[in-house]
Order: sequence, then C-alpha cells, then structure tokens
Amino acid sequence: MRKKQMREVVFQPRTFRGFQRGVNQIAAAIRPTLGPRPRIVAIQRILDQRMPEMLDNGGVIAQRIIQLPGRDEDVGAMFIRDMLWRLHDQVGDGTATAAVLFQAIYNEGVRYLTAGGNARRLHEYLQKGLKVILDQLSRMTVTASGKEQLAQIAESICYDPALAKMMGEIFDIIGEYGRLEIRPGRGRELEREYVEGMYWERGLVSREMITDRSRSRTELENAAILISDLDIEQPQQLFPALEVALRAKIGALLIVANKLSGSAIGFLLANKKPEQFQVMAVQTPGYGKEEQAAALEDLAVLTGGRPFIQVAGDTFEPIKVEHLGQARRVWADPRNFGIIGGKGDPRRLRRHIASLRTAYNGTEDTALQGKLLSRIGKLLGGSATLWIGGATELEINERREVAERTAAAMRGAMMEGVIPGGGVALLACRPALQQRLEQATATDERAAYQILLTALAAPLRTLVGNAGYDPSEVMAQINLAGPGYGFDVVAGQVVEMRQAGICDATVVQKTMVYNAISSAALALTIDVLVHRDGQPEHAAVHKPGKRKRL
Repeated sequence: MRKKQMREVVFQPRTFRGFQRGVNQIAAAIRPTLGPRPRIVAIQRILDQRMPEMLDNGGVIAQRIIQLPGRDEDVGAMFIRDMLWRLHDQVGDGTATAAVLFQAIYNEGVRYLTAGGNARRLHEYLQKGLKVILDQLSRMTVTASGKEQLAQIAESICYDPALAKMMGEIFDIIGEYGRLEIRPGRGRELEREYVEGMYWERGLVSREMITDRSRSRTELENAAILISDLDIEQPQQLFPALEVALRAKIGALLIVANKLSGSAIGFLLANKKPEQFQVMAVQTPGYGKEEQAAALEDLAVLTGGRPFIQVAGDTFEPIKVEHLGQARRVWADPRNFGIIGGKGDPRRLRRHIASLRTAYNGTEDTALQGKLLSRIGKLLGGSATLWIGGATELEINERREVAERTAAAMRGAMMEGVIPGGGVALLACRPALQQRLEQATATDERAAYQILLTALAAPLRTLVGNAGYDPSEVMAQINLAGPGYGFDVVAGQVVEMRQAGICDATVVQKTMVYNAISSAALALTIDVLVHRDGQPEHAAVHKPGKRKRL
C-alpha cells in the first residue's frame, strides 16, 4: 500500500519570515563578491577532501548551495537561487548586482506589506517602475568599439588587466560575432592565435593525406570543393565528380563527405599526382543531421557550391562543374579543416548572415543562440584561440571561467552598447522614478517607486563597502559631483565614469534589472508555502532557462 504523502501548509506571517531568511542567506553569501575589490567565498567540496572552491561568481556560488536546513528558508533560498542561475546562463555576469537588488526590493517590500500594503497592487507598480528603469538604461546606451575601450569594458568585468588587454585586442579583430575558443594554456602566460578564414571541427579522413608533416597539415591553393554528407562506400561513387574536375582542369579538390570507406580512401591515395591533381577528403562537419545540414548550407553559400544531401537521395551522377564550390585556399589537419577566400556570391552571403542574425535576435533558446553565433562567426571569418595560463590547474580553471564570462559580456556590449558602470547607471535612473513618485496619488504606487529608489542605490553602496570605503561618505561625494560621476574603487576617488572607461554592457544590466525586479515583485505575492514530506533534494545542476530579450 502506498504511503500517503503528508503536507505542511504555512501561512502568514510565517511565510514572509521564513522566505525572507532564505533570501537573505543567499544574498549575504554573494554580496561580498560585488565589485573590483571582492571578497572570496570558499565552498567545501562534497566528493573529495581537496581544498575548498574559491569563488567570486554569484551565479556559481548560488548553484553550489543545494538546500538549507529550514524548510521555510529553503523555499526563499531556492527562489533567488533559480533567478541567479538563469541570469548567469543568459548573460554570464551581473549576478552579484542582481542578488543585492533583489534583496533590497524584497526586504523593503515585506516591510511595506506587513504594515498593511496590497501585494498585487505593489507588484503591478513595481513592474511599471521596471519599465521606466529599462527605458532610462536604453537612453544612456552608447556604442562600444576600439581596442582600448573594449579592454576597459573587459577589465570592468574580469578585474584582470592582462586578460582584459588581450580580450580587447581579440574582439577588436574578430568583432562581436567572431569565433573565440578559450582553452587551458601551455604555460603560465596568456597566449592568443588568430586563424585566417573560417574552420570547422572535422578533419582529414586519413593521416596519409598530410603533405606538411612538420605541421600535420595539408593546404591546397585555388581549390574546388565537393560539398556533401554522403557515405562513400565504393570508389566508383566518386568517379563522376573526379571526371568533372579533371575535364575542367581543376588542380586541387577538397571532398567533404560524411564517411569514406577504406577502399575509397585507398583509391584517392593511390591515384594522387601532386604535380597534376591534388585531392584531400574531410568529414562533413557537425554532429547529427540538423548540425550537418546547417554546416552544408553555410559551406555552399560561402563557396558558391551546391550541397549533395543524403536524405534527398542525391548522388554525384548529375554533377556539373558549377556545382563545385571554389576557394582561394583550403587547409586541413587531423582535427579541423578551413576555407580562406571562399568565392560564393557576396550578396547571397550577406543575406544569409543577416538571416542568421535575425534568427539569433529572435530566439530565447540559449543553446540555439550559441549555435547561431558560431555559424555567424565562421561566415564572417573572424576566429581566435585564447590559451589561459597559470601556475596551477586550479588557477587556470578559475581564470578560464572568468575569461568565458568576460567574453559573453563583451559580445553583448559590442552588440547592444554600454552604459556607465560601477552602479552609476542605476543611480541615474532615479530622477525619472522620483518624477513618477511626485505625480503618484495611490499609496501602493508611491510605495513601489520609493522601494525602487532605495534599492537602486544598494549595488553602488555594496560595491563601495566591499572595497573598504564608507558608503554614506562616498554617496555624498557622488551627489556633490553631479550626473555621470561615480566612485573608482581602484583609484579611490570620484571620477566621470565614461571618461575613466568604467562601463557595463547594456544587455547585461538590462537583463539583470529585469530578472531582479520582476522576480522580487513576484516573490512579494507569495502568501502561502506548502511543504511535502519526503520531498527530493534540489537538483545540483539547474537546467538553463529561456532568455528574455529586452
């Protein structure tokens, strides 16, 4: 007989008290990490006795907190944890600011509601205030470009001058859609390498096709490209394509196929004549039919060729010379192959890239966005590899994680612009809210705007306090200096933030503000908690949520 599951129903005022304790515990664990002079959070490892994880990333810290002992507190803790991890998944930064902002709004909101305020009306007016803030952030936005400005943006995210300088150089070269691979380094220093053209992660079908043994690489000049996802089981399947190439006096041919049998590879190797006709074969890029179809489409547009598709029943029998793609140079090694100077129609290529950008901006699926971004980067031809060095494996892994977070935020900054950093942009939203407050007549509306006015100052006060300065004294100096001024905690003085190069990516700040305020407003409407006996522990890894485009 199935055991009946017992439930505990929790009502006010216990709901607010327990939920609030959980929110404050998570926020208190993350607050010290805000700013360029953060404190570190040490988290004990569960599966081994190695030294604790040393973290200053709010999203990762929240993810590591699986469950709190108190059941009421745990509900509040998991609510804010979910919000922070979704934010981390969406934009990679802004989680510490979101935790501080959420905490300030929730605590002030609870104080107002326990004094008799209406939760639903407060929620409505907080959402109206959110729209005002997002509009103000949009008005402050300016474009980001140039190596020096990009390096300044990177440093405001990673607080690592050497890494920031290299990131600024890389993104100045590859652009916002450029392809950047971040890998563990081979020494103590940072290193970078730029790849001309575009490349895919599928290599030569046989090492016997390598002509440059010192580099494990083969290059073909003025090459034709046979684009397909066919399985070549017999050499005879290749005869029509090879005959067309030889009749057209093509001197070099790259064959792209899903699979070549041993006999087909042996045929190509036995008949190679470097002085007359060079040929090499690589696997169709992508894993799965969907990724392969996307890669074939990109290759066709890039080189002007026609793809031969297995599911369409294609063979090479009807092939003509115009079906072959063309490129100034192609190269391949055992892991990758690349194309330099594809000779496809430039107008068709521009239209194709534009359609991919539209799809990127139109989807909320972060996994799909990553795939589209990779395709755009390949087609634009900007590729770089950054090797992260360090003294220990732990240092390398931590620095690599920071580099990936910085790269994600920098792409957003280049795509959607930047605003003044250091909490100054949030302060600059307060006059518009103050104007709304003065015009408001409803008690709940006035309370909502007053809560937001107080909360928008909390990130700057926290950042200053983490650096060891008196927040009240610094706030007085900023107010005296006027609009656009903030506190440079590294230099220890009030500065004009744009001139000092202290900026934040607009997309990060808008996404952070949206998540923090809308989540806090929703949390304030929670009136009853229901606990189940024997409920499973919270999953250690949160599944990524969908991204809200702002």
